[in-house]
Order: sequence, then structure tokens, then C-alpha cells
Amino acid sequence: MTDGFGLVVRFTCKDQTSAEAFDRLVAETAEKIRAHEPGMLVYAVHQVEGRPLQRIFYELYADRTAFESHEAQPHVQRFLAEREQYLSAIEVDFLTPQVAKGLPGGGSDNQ
Repeated sequence: MTDGFGLVVRFTCKDQTSAEAFDRLVAETAEKIRAHEPGMLVYAVHQVEGRPLQRIFYELYADRTAFESHEAQPHVQRFLAEREQYLSAIEVDFLTPQVAKGLPGGGSDNQ
């Protein structure tokens, strides 16, 4: 897979109240991402089983330009500004997709 750019982010919330507020902020942001970001191929938010204060985001973009456009969106800027009050830790891994199914350029299994 030659195009595409992704990341995985692990967020750890401070406490249950913070996790609930963080989830509301994520839901508001995700709604705008779906409506306004065609370069976002996958935006998946997960709760971690057995770790109620952790959330994992998996994001896949058509390319780095789509990611940069995402970061500049007003709804993302709001998310970035407001999230800190709810979090005790953030870990980010940037990804370069190599093999995929169901994504553009993902090889022969990509239908």
C-alpha cells in the first residue's frame, strides 16, 4: 500500500467522570468528522476491555495531506484544546499502512 497515513492513539482519562465527559467530546467531534472530512477513511474509537479509563483511536487517512487538513479543522482544534482537562496520559503511534483489505491501494484482497 503506497498511499495512506494513519495513527493509533491511547488516551487515559483521569477518572470515570472525566471519561464520560471525554466520550461526549469525542461523539461531538466524530459527527463533524463524518460530515466534513472526505480524506478520513477510518475513524474508530474503542473502549479498552478491562480498562474503563482508556480509549484507543484508530485513524486512517487517504494521505498525509488529508491528515494535515483534519488537524486544521475547527472541530478538531476544539477537541485538541478541550481534551487535556479529561486526560492523564496520551500515547501516539504514527503508521504507514503496508497491507490492507478494504482500503484503496491495499493489494489483491482489497475489494
